[in-house]
Amino acid sequence: MTEQHIVAEHPTENRLLQDCYRFMQADKLVLPTLPDIAFKIRRSINDEHISTTNIARIVQMDPAITAKLIQVANSPMYAGRRKIESCPEALTRTGLKAAQNIITTIAMKAVFNAHSPVIRKKMTDLWTHSSYVAAISAVIAQKTPGFDPDRAMLAGLIHDIGIVPILAYADNIPETVDSPQNLRETVRKLRIPIGLQIIRKWDFPADFEAVINHAEDWNYNSENSANYADIVMIAQLHSYIGLVDSKKMPRLDSLPAYKKLVAGHMDADVSINILDSAKYEIEQIRALLQ
Repeated sequence: MTEQHIVAEHPTENRLLQDCYRFMQADKLVLPTLPDIAFKIRRSINDEHISTTNIARIVQMDPAITAKLIQVANSPMYAGRRKIESCPEALTRTGLKAAQNIITTIAMKAVFNAHSPVIRKKMTDLWTHSSYVAAISAVIAQKTPGFDPDRAMLAGLIHDIGIVPILAYADNIPETVDSPQNLRETVRKLRIPIGLQIIRKWDFPADFEAVINHAEDWNYNSENSANYADIVMIAQLHSYIGLVDSKKMPRLDSLPAYKKLVAGHMDADVSINILDSAKYEIEQIRALLQ
């Protein structure tokens, strides 16, 4: 949807939509800041002159992040023959680029926060959904040649990141969400453009823009081979099982994204039944994020 269409369709009574759109256009909407530890680690890992030892020292400045990284390194995604117990070992097992995405994913929970009980509940629900999609995305990527589970996990986590500033704005002006319909409409119209602003501000990979744009675009079909947007879309469809009327959702095997992933040698049976066949792996990753 173009910005002109958003403006044209603004109902005058939806103050939340009007305010968020106006501030977004003026580049004054408060966007979430990438947690400091994640920013420092991403910067250090991208600096070829910094050693793994020094990167480990930066990570260990945050004991909670360090503990989570070690847990992930021992999880089904990376588990080796022996259990590791130190940050340098975790960085070696996962690899620095993977660690960068893992740490960013873990640190991002701090972004999903609010003061008022109503908005805090909505933030919690958003995190629960996003982390579930992230876990499923990681497992699908693990079982599909050519994809990195840690990158897929981060992609799954940020697919709805554009909703966070909308909820944060409503947290400061509670009367703007007196109408659930107004909130739903604001999310529907602004989730994508705000999400794109955020990942550009955070200097995330360019291909994550497709994740923001097409997470719920069931008919999305890029001309190229399967990408992370396809993985997140399939993961999101799985996450709705048991929560959304199946008659309102498309058939998994009818989606272009599914067909491309299968063509890329993803096991078709595993994909369709992944919530059962990989339940343990999904729950392990989900628990790490929670």
